[in-house]
Amino acid sequence: MSSISNLSVQQLRKAATLKERIQSLEKELNQLLGSSVASAAAPAPKKKKFKMSAAAKAKISAAAKLRWAKVKGTAPAAAKVPAAKKTKGKMSAAAKAKLSAKLKAIWAARKAAKK
Repeated sequence: MSSISNLSVQQLRKAATLKERIQSLEKELNQLLGSSVASAAAPAPKKKKFKMSAAAKAKISAAAKLRWAKVKGTAPAAAKVPAAKKTKGKMSAAAKAKLSAKLKAIWAARKAAKK
């Protein structure tokens, strides 16, 4: 089969008309058979790539090393388990009260503006 760049304009036109004919015949065939072969020819939508955190990978690796150590009958070499994430700071009671009062004032102002 020759390269597209080596074809003449007339040959390219003929190829395009043949392709159109093939597509119309496929469409007609699909209508007769009631199948969705044309949809299979369409490119599938791209899937989102699953991303795993470094901590999760480390946990899986450590667990796998532990399992293999048990299978081999050897002691696991200090399996490193990543430290848990830091807990978020908690809001003090005074800060909660201040925020609550501020929000109540905002909502009261909005409610008054609607009237």
